[in-house]
Amino acid sequence: MNAKTNDTTTALMLDNQLCFALYSTNLALNKLYRQLLAPLKLTYPQYLVMLVLWEQDDITVSDIGERLFLDSATLTPLLKRLESAGLISRQRSRQDERQVAVTLSEEGRELQQQALNIPQAVGCAAQCDVDTMLALKHELEKLRQQLHRA
Repeated sequence: MNAKTNDTTTALMLDNQLCFALYSTNLALNKLYRQLLAPLKLTYPQYLVMLVLWEQDDITVSDIGERLFLDSATLTPLLKRLESAGLISRQRSRQDERQVAVTLSEEGRELQQQALNIPQAVGCAAQCDVDTMLALKHELEKLRQQLHRA
C-alpha cells in the first residue's frame, strides 16, 4: 500500500471524523437531557424554545426560529405542543398581522424554577468546570459560524 492510499484510508476512518465526534456527543447529551427534562414533561427542542422565552417573553415565531436556527415548519409543531400543554400562547401580532407572537403562560413562567438545576446537572455529568464548558461552547459557536459561511 502506498502513502497516498494510506492517507486516504486514514482520512476516511470513522474515529478521525469531526462530524462523528459531534454526532455521538450530541446523542449522549440528548440522552442526558431526556432524563433531566422528563420531570418537566419537555423534549429537548421544547426546552430550547422555553429557554428563549424565559430570556425574552412575547416574541415572534420568526425571532424564536432565528435564535434556534429552526425554520417555521419545524418550529410550529413544537409551539403547538407547548400551547396544548398550557405553557405558552400564540396570537397574531397587533403591529403586523403576518407575525405570530408567542407569550409564556403563568405555568410556563413557573416551569423556569423547576429547570434551574439543569445546566449545573449537565456540567456535573460532563465533569467540566465552568471555564472549560464556556471555552468549549465558544469553540463550537465559532465552528458553527464558520460552517454557516462555507
